[in-house]
Amino acid sequence: MTKNVKAETLSWSCNEGVIELELHRAPANEIGSQTLADLEAFVEALAELQNEASALIIHSSIDAGFCAGADLRELYQTGKTMGSSDRIAGVREFLNRIHSVLNAIDDLPLTTIAAVHGTTFGGGFELALVCDLIIADKMTRFCFPELRLGLIPGFGGIPRLKRDLGNAVVRDLLLTGRSMNATKGAQIGLVSQLVGEGKSLVAARSTARQILKFDKGTSIAAKRFVKPIPRAELREEIEIFCDLFSRPAVDAGLRRFVESDDPYPYLP
Repeated sequence: MTKNVKAETLSWSCNEGVIELELHRAPANEIGSQTLADLEAFVEALAELQNEASALIIHSSIDAGFCAGADLRELYQTGKTMGSSDRIAGVREFLNRIHSVLNAIDDLPLTTIAAVHGTTFGGGFELALVCDLIIADKMTRFCFPELRLGLIPGFGGIPRLKRDLGNAVVRDLLLTGRSMNATKGAQIGLVSQLVGEGKSLVAARSTARQILKFDKGTSIAAKRFVKPIPRAELREEIEIFCDLFSRPAVDAGLRRFVESDDPYPYLP
């Protein structure tokens, strides 16, 4: 089994009981069709890698941040070439695939850590939420900006954030579209460890070494007990997203995003 793999948008390695998944797609690790395919390959590799590890760290080597979310430009351009029913079918297929990937990571018999910095928005925030622990540097910002596009988060963010923190936090982030800094995230329990700028990966590696001291079977049992996957709500989220995606407001929102001259149009 190859333990060090570099794909087009991400890389992974397994050393001394710790798997590391590095996101490296410029400019901001947007999740499009290629990233999804690479994530699926990673999940397939995990079937064997997980037997040799007790922890997984997900991090980014991109300066802009952890991940800006879905590749909205790809979504817009693809949609322009399709009829309405084909567009919805394509979106549903993409969502089913990304949910399968994220559910697999959520359900791993490993302790999973998201080491985040900078922009952690939309689908990137949702990727972090599948992890058991979020370690954030002080410059991290979390956000669900989807309402500006006429949508809700579609990668499982609402059920997972509600699982971890409750509905009040979901309403605040979802309905206002504003971002939350890492300090606030630590105060409400979203962030398990707040560290200095550029130090999240160092802290995650230190935490992983601590995890290796424990019996893996006990860690698995503890995780299963405290972290159920909200599968029914995740399926409902896909249905709501697809229903909203068929509305004219989404086309208008995506067009504004794509045509924006702002170098960071995903920022609130």
